[in-house]
Amino acid sequence: MNSPSNQLFDAYFTQPAMRAVFSDQGRVQGMLDFESALARAEASVGLIPRGVVAPIEAACNAKLYDYTALAQAITTAGNSAIPLVKALGKRVAAQSAEAERYVHLGATSQDAMDSGLVLQLRTAAELLERDLAGLAQALAVQAERFADTPLAGRTWLQQATPVTLGMKLAGVLGAVTRHRQRLAELKPRLFCLQFGGASGSLAALGDQAWPVAAALARELGLDLPDQPWHTQRDRLVEFASLLGLIAGSLGKLGRDLSLLMQTEAGEVFEPSAPGKGGSSTMPHKRNPVSAAVLIGAATRAPGLVSTMFSAMPQEHERSLGLWHAEWETLPELCCLVSGALQQALLVVPGLEVDAARMRENLDLTQGLVLAEAVSIALAQRIGRDAAHHLVEQCCRQAVKEGAHLRAVLGANAEVSAQLSAAELDRLLDPAHYLGQARRWVDRAVTDHKNFSR
Repeated sequence: MNSPSNQLFDAYFTQPAMRAVFSDQGRVQGMLDFESALARAEASVGLIPRGVVAPIEAACNAKLYDYTALAQAITTAGNSAIPLVKALGKRVAAQSAEAERYVHLGATSQDAMDSGLVLQLRTAAELLERDLAGLAQALAVQAERFADTPLAGRTWLQQATPVTLGMKLAGVLGAVTRHRQRLAELKPRLFCLQFGGASGSLAALGDQAWPVAAALARELGLDLPDQPWHTQRDRLVEFASLLGLIAGSLGKLGRDLSLLMQTEAGEVFEPSAPGKGGSSTMPHKRNPVSAAVLIGAATRAPGLVSTMFSAMPQEHERSLGLWHAEWETLPELCCLVSGALQQALLVVPGLEVDAARMRENLDLTQGLVLAEAVSIALAQRIGRDAAHHLVEQCCRQAVKEGAHLRAVLGANAEVSAQLSAAELDRLLDPAHYLGQARRWVDRAVTDHKNFSR
């Protein structure tokens, strides 16, 4: 359950479905799912009577528990599983004194918490996969739609040679496809059982330890790892790192969009909606409110990922404090990224594009952004150094006189001796200097389609 302090910003920064996964109820249910599966597994190998399973399962419903009482108990217990298992035992005992003896048999608190977390992460990954797939498809559609729409490339925030809007979007699409691949690759490593008992040896279960572990993994639909990972946290850190990568790519999208929305550029806009992006004092404002979430998530995510890395060198067989540092960090990362994905899914399908303004902006330098094209064409005829020096002189003259580069080049005898008026017109047309932009779009879209099959 969200605390009142979370509700004010959650709708802006977090997907509700993801917040529900990591709500108090979600956390408690994950641990209770572990406990009910443990009872079934132990009964299946004959370690406990089959008749005690039903009372345990009936009590493994998160809605039956008082989260305020659990929270207060955690302050002295040191983790959430200890008071929950006590409360579970009391509920089971109310129905069957015999069944209560078998609650949590052979497990330790971290088994319940980590395995419960993995179950939550499995649901979280499903949400991420769905949204990444939706975003990839939206990007593919828009990349193809604007594959041949020229706009100024910008390096060091200055106009460079032309690119296309489709090419820019294809770059984001490529990153999203790679993130989808990474998520698919890490799932077998991430979705695995945590079950080791007090110090990881499962000594309390004797010869039945391995059969119970195998049965428990089957019950939960998780892989059975080669050994417990109580203080080997690479699985969780790998997932956190992927979340950081996704946040960074979405932040890149948000940063570029916000720059293209600037008044001085005015080329691409977030889709408009009543009340969206307004100012409390300036009626004319159209602020990039979705881009702000993308940038904000990309700004916050590295610190959270860093915390996960910092918590890796955990002591011996159970950590003091470093494990605790993970509890809120990884869920917050999931929620941040889910919120950014939701904003990206709102923006990309409805991008408002002003192609005419893009062309106007390409003309701001009066042809200078295409000086490279002229220099390369001349180099084929008079040599690279001579061509570069000649075009550089013409550029300086154009700037000094406030003239269009086309006029200066056309009036230059050395240039006109090598390039005809038609050739100059073509060389200074942005639509004819887009290089492999179309190919980059096609390749990104093809990779997306191949992965989505």
